[in-house]
Amino acid sequence: MGSCTRRGFLAGAGAAAGLAAAEVGRRTAQAAAPPRKNILLFVADDLGRNDAGCYGNPAIKTPGLDRLAASGTRFTNAYCSSPSCSPSRSVILTGMHNHANGMYGLQHAAHHFQSFDKVVSLPKRLADRGYHTALAGKYHVWPEKVYPFETTVPNAKTPDLLAEKCRPVMEAKDGRPFFLYFCTTEPHRPFKHQPEDLPDPKDVIVPPYLPDTPVCRAEIARYYASVRQADRALERLLDLLDETGHREDTLVLFVSDNGIPFPGAKTNVYEPGVNLPCVARVPGAPNPGGVCGALVSWADITPTLCAWAGVPVDADAVQGRSFLEAMREEQPAGWDTVYGSHTFHQVTMYYPMRWVREGKWKLIWNLANGLSFPFANDLWESETWQDFRTRGDEVYGKRRVDAYLHRPPLELYDLEADPDEVHNLADDPAHAETLQRLHASLKAFQERTADPWIIKWEHE
Repeated sequence: MGSCTRRGFLAGAGAAAGLAAAEVGRRTAQAAAPPRKNILLFVADDLGRNDAGCYGNPAIKTPGLDRLAASGTRFTNAYCSSPSCSPSRSVILTGMHNHANGMYGLQHAAHHFQSFDKVVSLPKRLADRGYHTALAGKYHVWPEKVYPFETTVPNAKTPDLLAEKCRPVMEAKDGRPFFLYFCTTEPHRPFKHQPEDLPDPKDVIVPPYLPDTPVCRAEIARYYASVRQADRALERLLDLLDETGHREDTLVLFVSDNGIPFPGAKTNVYEPGVNLPCVARVPGAPNPGGVCGALVSWADITPTLCAWAGVPVDADAVQGRSFLEAMREEQPAGWDTVYGSHTFHQVTMYYPMRWVREGKWKLIWNLANGLSFPFANDLWESETWQDFRTRGDEVYGKRRVDAYLHRPPLELYDLEADPDEVHNLADDPAHAETLQRLHASLKAFQERTADPWIIKWEHE
């Protein structure tokens, strides 16, 4: 039988009391700590606004996005700033327009545009506040020190399998909230799909900016099937949130980086290139299944997610604002203007454009109007475009080919009367006042955001 001295007994009792006190302190801290606020940001690649069931397309299967919209808020006037992959993603992850963050064009290969070293990105802001930041899928921004992620989820053969590999991020027991940045490569060309997802070409909806031909319908059918691939990943992620108990503490935001990969959409600042799907599910938000008509921008995403996470952001450090309160209403006041900035796609595709939408009005300033509008490689290779060229037609969709290739300095459209943007009112004296107001607004935007291309005002 062992002996115990008074000193040893007191020491042991003191240690036990200390441990007990520490445990009480830990539990008290847990009770006092704010609830976890996880973030799932899903970015599809080249997915158009109208290409989902919840956006009114009956010919395409998107049960994942439809499910998210039924429990969240669907935006009808959400805009990327730049209709090109890397620039758009840089805006999403910084809250700064691409001319301000430095990502003027594509990041990869010979193009190699990158953001300025001093830019502070969303993953950096969240990591500094204790978030576990994880990337799954397409990265497509640079440099890594500006866009750091603690974890990179291993790649997988299909988007739904990639989603499954995100389970450890959600199941982590370290007490930290997570920020999962999930990016499919679908429906970017080449269109990857499962045979059972391929619709009959006669059932697809040919948008008005494309020619209604058998070749185009067949290509759109493959695009629809590729959209379904991306949607399968969203379905699995939503299931994982349910399975891991994080449905009620996770904000889910679904967006696309730019319009569909056909001439007339991607790389264009016409509506099909920039007006995109945006669906948000915010725990505790009113009116699940509601619609919001606020004009929001991808520059608003970083401020919105930081506001949700309780991460302070200096208003001077971002060029957007949180839309958390705006999404509570169908038509919130003060959300009637949005701006955009496009400069490059590939390095060989220099065609800077700046644009503003104010209510029903939209003004496009083609800064390089003396040049022919350039084609991205994947758009030029589109079967639809090549078939069109072979036929030698002069009208592509509702726009003359010459008008598509050779653009005037200014394009002014009334989107209510002319949603397809084919009747340029810039030279109409009846709209001179509107033109002047929007041009002044665009210049002020360039000044606020330190746009280097503002120099064009001195020469044009």
